[in-house]
Amino acid sequence: MGRPPRHTADDFLDAAIRIFATKGIGAVSMSAVAREVGAPSGSIYHRFPGRPALLAAIWLRTLTRFQQEYLEALDREPPVEAAIEAAAQVVRWCRAHPAEGKLLYEGNRALGIDDWTAEDRARADEANHRLDAAISKVMRRLRPLTGRSTDELMLALVDLPYAAIRRHLDRGEAPPPRAVDLVMRTTRTLLSG
Repeated sequence: MGRPPRHTADDFLDAAIRIFATKGIGAVSMSAVAREVGAPSGSIYHRFPGRPALLAAIWLRTLTRFQQEYLEALDREPPVEAAIEAAAQVVRWCRAHPAEGKLLYEGNRALGIDDWTAEDRARADEANHRLDAAISKVMRRLRPLTGRSTDELMLALVDLPYAAIRRHLDRGEAPPPRAVDLVMRTTRTLLSG
């Protein structure tokens, strides 16, 4: 019976995110990630066949973790409070996970999605469709309640939280606690007039 591996796939993904957050996506190489973990270079290849697979795994894990809490917030009742909570959840999540927030902010194009396997691209598309469907569903519920247009609702649900976190993530820092309250108050104002 072989001994258990010393380093998990998550160890490598966490290391890749740390490198990305401090040095940028160009610095995320297989050997740099292995060094960050303290593992032999070959050990990373037991979990990821190459850099595109590693970058896809970073994206998919991060997106899944973010969407879990965001989608739960969007599904709450009443719909206006769900939208406010979802907008605030974006900021809360980025406060708790600034490196991953920066990764989501950069987008999957920065991680070379065109080089990913068809299966990884399909998983990313599936996650995007899940998010789009949830936002569409809450927007259908919000339109008659608020009298707001699609553009106004997208501003409240997507653009506003993105704007609140952007400059902080650009500087490599977590958004401040006041950003949560600011997003909640502003979203409420946008939705209630």
